Amino acid sequence: MKMTRPMLAAAAAAAALLLAGCSSGGSGKAETSIPEVATGSLEHLAAEVKCTPDMQTDTDEIRQAICKNTDGRFILATFATDRGLREWMNTAKDYGGHYLVGRKWVAVGEDATVAALRTTLGGDIEEGTDHSAHQGH
Repeated sequence: MKMTRPMLAAAAAAAALLLAGCSSGGSGKAETSIPEVATGSLEHLAAEVKCTPDMQTDTDEIRQAICKNTDGRFILATFATDRGLREWMNTAKDYGGHYLVGRKWVAVGEDATVAALRTTLGGDIEEGTDHSAHQGH
């Protein structure tokens, strides 16, 4: 099955909305030692963080699963290309959220969950757009 840009956008939106929540930002903790960025299949990455992936999308371009471990609930996605990852990220970040980004993979979850996953998987933390100031409250 070929994933189109609208399908990728819908998957990104669903992931961000599923895991979106109110958060105050950073954890305030000092950064711990970050390991080298993990690589491998979705199943390999899931095994590294001790979760059994519940597959949601399984195509040639993107594989996406819901995972849960002692750190929390998160979305784990792998991509066929770096470009596919970056296009997905560009769309997903519009919906807010916290992203742990590796080479051809991303984990999406609450700030504390993403930070905990980083201690095993490495990667870079990226933040989505914060729309809370635009809610008119």
